[in-house]
Amino acid sequence: MRKRAEHIDQTHQRIVEAAVHLHGTVGPAATTIAGIAEQAGVTRLTVYRHFPDEVALYLACSSHWMAQRVPPDPDAWAQITDPARRLRAGLADLYRFYRQGAAMLTLGERDKHALPQPIQEEVDRIDRHYRDVLVEPFTGSCTRGQRRRLRALVGHAVSFGTWRSLCLQHGLSDREAVEAMATLALETATGPSSAPPPHPATQPGP
Repeated sequence: MRKRAEHIDQTHQRIVEAAVHLHGTVGPAATTIAGIAEQAGVTRLTVYRHFPDEVALYLACSSHWMAQRVPPDPDAWAQITDPARRLRAGLADLYRFYRQGAAMLTLGERDKHALPQPIQEEVDRIDRHYRDVLVEPFTGSCTRGQRRRLRALVGHAVSFGTWRSLCLQHGLSDREAVEAMATLALETATGPSSAPPPHPATQPGP
Protein backbone atom coordinates (compact mmCIF):
# COMPACT_ATOMS: atom_id res chain seq x y z
CA MET A 1 0.00 0.00 0.00
CA ARG A 2 2.82 2.39 0.86
CA LYS A 3 4.62 1.67 -2.42
CA ARG A 4 1.40 2.14 -4.36
CA ALA A 5 0.78 5.49 -2.66
CA GLU A 6 4.34 6.58 -3.44
CA HIS A 7 3.87 5.58 -7.07
CA ILE A 8 0.66 7.60 -7.29
CA ASP A 9 2.39 10.61 -5.74
CA GLN A 10 5.29 10.33 -8.16
CA THR A 11 2.94 10.07 -11.13
CA HIS A 12 1.02 13.10 -9.88
CA GLN A 13 4.25 15.06 -9.57
CA ARG A 14 5.43 14.08 -13.06
CA ILE A 15 2.17 15.28 -14.55
CA VAL A 16 2.41 18.62 -12.75
CA GLU A 17 6.03 19.11 -13.77
CA ALA A 18 5.20 18.21 -17.38
CA ALA A 19 2.38 20.74 -17.46
CA VAL A 20 4.59 23.46 -15.94
CA HIS A 21 7.31 22.71 -18.49
CA LEU A 22 4.90 23.02 -21.41
CA HIS A 23 3.26 26.16 -20.02
CA GLY A 24 6.72 27.72 -19.77
CA THR A 25 7.89 26.68 -23.24
CA VAL A 26 4.94 26.62 -25.65
CA GLY A 27 2.42 28.47 -23.46
CA PRO A 28 -0.94 27.46 -21.96
CA ALA A 29 -2.85 27.82 -25.24
CA ALA A 30 -0.67 25.23 -27.01
CA THR A 31 -0.51 22.85 -24.04
CA THR A 32 -2.75 19.81 -24.50
CA ILE A 33 -3.60 16.86 -22.30
CA ALA A 34 -1.95 14.62 -24.91
CA GLY A 35 1.20 16.74 -24.74
CA ILE A 36 1.25 16.63 -20.95
CA ALA A 37 0.77 12.87 -20.99
CA GLU A 38 3.61 12.38 -23.48
CA GLN A 39 5.94 14.67 -21.51
CA ALA A 40 5.11 12.86 -18.24
CA GLY A 41 5.32 9.39 -19.76
CA VAL A 42 1.73 8.46 -18.89
CA THR A 43 -1.56 8.01 -20.72
CA ARG A 44 -4.16 10.72 -21.21
CA LEU A 45 -6.49 8.69 -18.99
CA THR A 46 -3.93 8.84 -16.19
CA VAL A 47 -3.78 12.63 -16.49
CA TYR A 48 -7.58 12.82 -16.23
CA ARG A 49 -7.57 10.50 -13.21
CA HIS A 50 -5.27 12.85 -11.35
CA PHE A 51 -6.83 16.07 -12.68
CA PRO A 52 -10.48 15.70 -13.68
CA ASP A 53 -10.73 19.26 -15.00
CA GLU A 54 -8.53 22.10 -16.29
CA VAL A 55 -8.99 24.23 -13.18
CA ALA A 56 -7.49 21.56 -10.91
CA LEU A 57 -4.54 21.14 -13.29
CA TYR A 58 -3.87 24.88 -13.54
CA LEU A 59 -4.06 25.32 -9.77
CA ALA A 60 -1.57 22.50 -9.24
CA CYS A 61 0.78 23.96 -11.87
CA SER A 62 0.56 27.42 -10.36
CA SER A 63 1.23 26.14 -6.85
CA HIS A 64 4.23 24.12 -8.03
CA TRP A 65 5.69 27.06 -9.95
CA MET A 66 5.11 29.55 -7.14
CA ALA A 67 6.66 27.21 -4.57
CA GLN A 68 9.97 27.61 -6.38
CA ARG A 69 9.89 31.41 -6.09
CA VAL A 70 9.53 34.18 -3.55
CA PRO A 71 6.09 35.64 -4.32
CA PRO A 72 5.06 39.25 -3.74
CA ASP A 73 4.00 39.90 -0.14
CA PRO A 74 1.17 42.45 0.06
CA ASP A 75 0.76 41.72 3.77
CA ALA A 76 4.27 43.09 4.32
CA TRP A 77 3.46 46.19 2.22
CA ALA A 78 0.41 46.82 4.39
CA GLN A 79 2.64 47.21 7.46
CA ILE A 80 4.14 50.37 5.91
CA THR A 81 1.98 53.32 6.91
CA ASP A 82 3.62 56.02 4.79
CA PRO A 83 1.78 56.06 1.43
CA ALA A 84 4.82 56.86 -0.75
CA ARG A 85 7.04 54.31 0.97
CA ARG A 86 4.37 51.61 0.72
CA LEU A 87 3.85 52.35 -2.96
CA ARG A 88 7.53 52.13 -3.81
CA ALA A 89 8.08 49.03 -1.65
CA GLY A 90 5.10 47.24 -3.20
CA LEU A 91 6.06 48.05 -6.77
CA ALA A 92 9.68 47.06 -6.12
CA ASP A 93 8.51 43.72 -4.71
CA LEU A 94 6.22 43.11 -7.68
CA TYR A 95 8.79 44.09 -10.28
CA ARG A 96 11.39 41.82 -8.67
CA PHE A 97 8.96 38.94 -8.95
CA TYR A 98 8.03 39.82 -12.53
CA ARG A 99 11.66 39.85 -13.62
CA GLN A 100 12.39 36.50 -11.98
CA GLY A 101 9.36 34.88 -13.60
CA ALA A 102 9.33 36.86 -16.84
CA ALA A 103 9.46 33.92 -19.26
CA MET A 104 6.50 32.06 -17.74
CA LEU A 105 4.50 35.21 -17.01
CA THR A 106 4.94 36.48 -20.57
CA LEU A 107 3.42 33.30 -22.00
CA GLY A 108 0.70 33.34 -19.36
CA GLU A 109 -0.26 36.90 -20.25
CA ARG A 110 -0.17 36.13 -23.98
CA ASP A 111 -2.43 33.11 -23.52
CA LYS A 112 -4.67 34.46 -20.79
CA HIS A 113 -7.68 34.07 -23.09
CA ALA A 114 -7.06 30.30 -23.13
CA LEU A 115 -7.09 29.90 -19.33
CA PRO A 116 -10.21 28.54 -17.62
CA GLN A 117 -12.54 31.36 -16.62
CA PRO A 118 -12.06 30.83 -12.84
CA ILE A 119 -8.30 31.13 -13.32
CA GLN A 120 -8.66 34.34 -15.35
CA GLU A 121 -10.88 35.77 -12.62
CA GLU A 122 -8.38 34.80 -9.92
CA VAL A 123 -5.52 36.52 -11.79
CA ASP A 124 -7.63 39.69 -12.04
CA ARG A 125 -8.60 39.46 -8.36
CA ILE A 126 -4.95 39.23 -7.30
CA ASP A 127 -4.05 42.31 -9.35
CA ARG A 128 -6.94 44.23 -7.80
CA HIS A 129 -5.74 43.21 -4.35
CA TYR A 130 -2.24 44.50 -5.09
CA ARG A 131 -3.75 47.78 -6.30
CA ASP A 132 -6.04 48.17 -3.29
CA VAL A 133 -3.25 47.57 -0.75
CA LEU A 134 -1.09 50.24 -2.40
CA VAL A 135 -3.90 52.78 -2.77
CA GLU A 136 -5.38 52.33 0.72
CA PRO A 137 -3.12 54.76 2.66
CA PHE A 138 -3.88 57.55 0.19
CA THR A 139 -7.67 57.42 0.54
CA GLY A 140 -7.98 59.67 3.57
CA SER A 141 -6.23 62.58 1.88
CA CYS A 142 -7.65 62.31 -1.64
CA THR A 143 -10.82 63.62 -3.20
CA ARG A 144 -13.13 61.28 -5.08
CA GLY A 145 -11.66 62.38 -8.40
CA GLN A 146 -8.11 61.87 -7.19
CA ARG A 147 -8.96 58.42 -5.82
CA ARG A 148 -10.55 57.37 -9.10
CA ARG A 149 -7.50 58.38 -11.12
CA LEU A 150 -5.09 56.98 -8.54
CA ARG A 151 -6.81 53.58 -8.59
CA ALA A 152 -6.59 53.51 -12.37
CA LEU A 153 -2.93 54.49 -12.41
CA VAL A 154 -1.85 52.11 -9.64
CA GLY A 155 -3.93 49.35 -11.24
CA HIS A 156 -1.92 49.95 -14.40
CA ALA A 157 1.37 50.05 -12.47
CA VAL A 158 0.87 46.65 -10.78
CA SER A 159 0.14 44.89 -14.07
CA PHE A 160 2.76 42.50 -15.42
CA GLY A 161 2.15 43.96 -18.87
CA THR A 162 3.15 47.42 -17.63
CA TRP A 163 6.41 46.11 -16.16
CA ARG A 164 7.12 44.14 -19.34
CA SER A 165 6.59 47.22 -21.51
CA LEU A 166 8.72 49.51 -19.35
CA CYS A 167 11.56 47.11 -18.57
CA LEU A 168 11.76 44.44 -21.26
CA GLN A 169 10.54 46.39 -24.26
CA HIS A 170 11.84 49.88 -23.39
CA GLY A 171 14.90 49.09 -21.31
CA LEU A 172 14.21 50.64 -17.91
CA SER A 173 15.68 49.03 -14.84
CA ASP A 174 13.24 47.82 -12.20
CA ARG A 175 14.24 50.76 -9.98
CA GLU A 176 13.64 53.26 -12.79
CA ALA A 177 10.25 51.71 -13.53
CA VAL A 178 9.26 51.87 -9.86
CA GLU A 179 10.24 55.53 -9.66
CA ALA A 180 8.44 56.42 -12.89
CA MET A 181 5.18 54.80 -11.76
CA ALA A 182 5.46 56.09 -8.19
CA THR A 183 6.08 59.65 -9.41
CA LEU A 184 2.98 59.56 -11.59
CA ALA A 185 0.89 58.10 -8.78
CA LEU A 186 2.08 60.65 -6.22
CA GLU A 187 1.42 63.51 -8.62
CA THR A 188 -2.07 62.13 -9.17
CA ALA A 189 -2.71 61.85 -5.43
CA THR A 190 -1.74 65.48 -4.81
CA GLY A 191 -2.87 67.01 -8.12
CA PRO A 192 -6.10 68.78 -9.07
CA SER A 193 -9.12 67.52 -7.16
CA SER A 194 -11.21 67.32 -10.32
CA ALA A 195 -10.40 66.14 -13.80
CA PRO A 196 -8.89 68.81 -16.09
CA PRO A 197 -11.10 70.13 -18.88
CA PRO A 198 -10.67 68.40 -22.25
CA HIS A 199 -8.11 69.80 -24.65
CA PRO A 200 -9.75 72.18 -27.15
CA ALA A 201 -8.82 69.84 -30.00
CA THR A 202 -10.85 67.04 -28.43
CA GLN A 203 -13.96 69.10 -27.68
CA PRO A 204 -16.97 68.49 -29.94
CA GLY A 205 -17.67 71.10 -32.56
CA PRO A 206 -20.56 73.56 -32.46
